[in-house]
Amino acid sequence: MTINEKQDEIIEEFDLFDDQLDKTQYIIDLGKKLPPMPESLKTDENRIMGCQSKVWVDAELKDDRAGVPRLYFYGDSEPTAQISKGLVGLLIRVLSGEKPEDIANADLYFIPRVGMGNLITSLRAGGLASMIERMKAFGKGYSTGNQ
Repeated sequence: MTINEKQDEIIEEFDLFDDQLDKTQYIIDLGKKLPPMPESLKTDENRIMGCQSKVWVDAELKDDRAGVPRLYFYGDSEPTAQISKGLVGLLIRVLSGEKPEDIANADLYFIPRVGMGNLITSLRAGGLASMIERMKAFGKGYSTGNQ
C-alpha cells in the first residue's frame, strides 16, 4: 500500500463517524493498538519536543525482501497521553515501511481532510507538527545517507 492509499483508507474510516467525540475516541483507540516501544528507545534524543506530553519516535532502516531500503518507525507516549499516542500511531500507520525519500516528500493530506484541526487543541497540533517534522527528517536523513 502506498502512503496515499493508506491516507485514503484513514479518511474513509474517519468519514464513518458523525461527531467529533467519536473521532477523538477513535484516535484514542488507535493509540491503544500501537505496539509498545522498547523502554531503551524512550530517550531524550527520541523525544518529540513541542508536545504537551512526553512522546517518543525512533526509526530503523531495513531492506525489504527485494532489497529495497524501507524505514520503520517506533513510537509511544506517556500513559496519560492517549490522544498523543493515537496521533503518533496514525503517522506510523501512514509512513512506516515506506522508502525514506517517499517519507521525506510525503504530502500528509489526511490530517486536514479528517478535520484534525477540530479534534485536537492547538498545543497538540504543535506536537503533531513536530512529530511529522521528525519523521520526515528521518526520511530525509536516510535517503541522503546522513543518519
